[in-house]
Amino acid sequence: MDNQKEKILVIGACGQLGSELTEALRDAYGESAVIASDVHLPPDNQCVRGPFEKLDVLDARRLGDVLGKYRISQVYVLAAVLSATGEKNPKFAWNLNMNGLLHVLDAAVEKHISKVFWPSSIAVFGPHTPAERTPQHTVTDPNTVYGISKQAGELWCSYYHAKHGIDVRSLRYPGLIGYRAMPGGGTTDYAVDIFYKALEGVPFPCFLSKDTYLPMMYMPDAIRATLELMEAEANRIQIRTSYNLGGISFSPAEIAQAIQKHIPDFQIIYQPDFRQQIADSWPRSIDDSAARQDWGWEPAYSLEQMTADMILNLRKKMGAVEV
Repeated sequence: MDNQKEKILVIGACGQLGSELTEALRDAYGESAVIASDVHLPPDNQCVRGPFEKLDVLDARRLGDVLGKYRISQVYVLAAVLSATGEKNPKFAWNLNMNGLLHVLDAAVEKHISKVFWPSSIAVFGPHTPAERTPQHTVTDPNTVYGISKQAGELWCSYYHAKHGIDVRSLRYPGLIGYRAMPGGGTTDYAVDIFYKALEGVPFPCFLSKDTYLPMMYMPDAIRATLELMEAEANRIQIRTSYNLGGISFSPAEIAQAIQKHIPDFQIIYQPDFRQQIADSWPRSIDDSAARQDWGWEPAYSLEQMTADMILNLRKKMGAVEV
């Protein structure tokens, strides 16, 4: 791939995933080649350090204008309402998650966009999905509007590839853990917030039970997986719905123990709420052998390595804020 010729639009660039992915794409393709966009512009965000466009993905005309202005060749569609937040306003979540994707897919057909990335999630799985080493092809019976929209989105991606030849690629992300952005309203976001509480020296009220295992991934692994998927030759991409992606699986009790090795006084309090039911319908671990076989995926971080790196970087970040 000739990186010099690519023009990339990241929609939802100021979110947890988008802020770090935008930076990685600019490192790979050059700052001016990657246009960040979001419906709003938070202060002091990484996405403002290069080209930026205010963009609501539900505004199809504005989307078309931005695509034409920069002669975009690749689009990353990251704007979404996550699982726990989506349950509070399900129709809005469906509208944004579904119609945002369809607007981009339609624009890709009209403007001959060469490549589209759209993130799916383990939320496509449900209570009848095998919970251990969840297979690539299995029962998907999601019970959240977020999961329903991701399941439908996967099928739309496959449909546009089959009917229109759009090179659309997708990953079923597990819970993502990073230190650059604050939690975004997902059920797995407890595994981000827990680090902040530990470093603030206060007990962490966990909304999941202590033995709730969920698939997780440290953000550097997620970013690398995304870039490796998008840079792979098209003939290696055998799955056009979305690839299972595995990293590490752990429970709240296990991540608390990992943190206590660095912060011995840290305490966790278990107070399960409505998010427990969501988590109970999701897998405990993921079989990502298709991603490993097709384009060479291999995670790098263990729970212990992630915990040490999170604490190191959050101490720097929170120290800078305090000054």
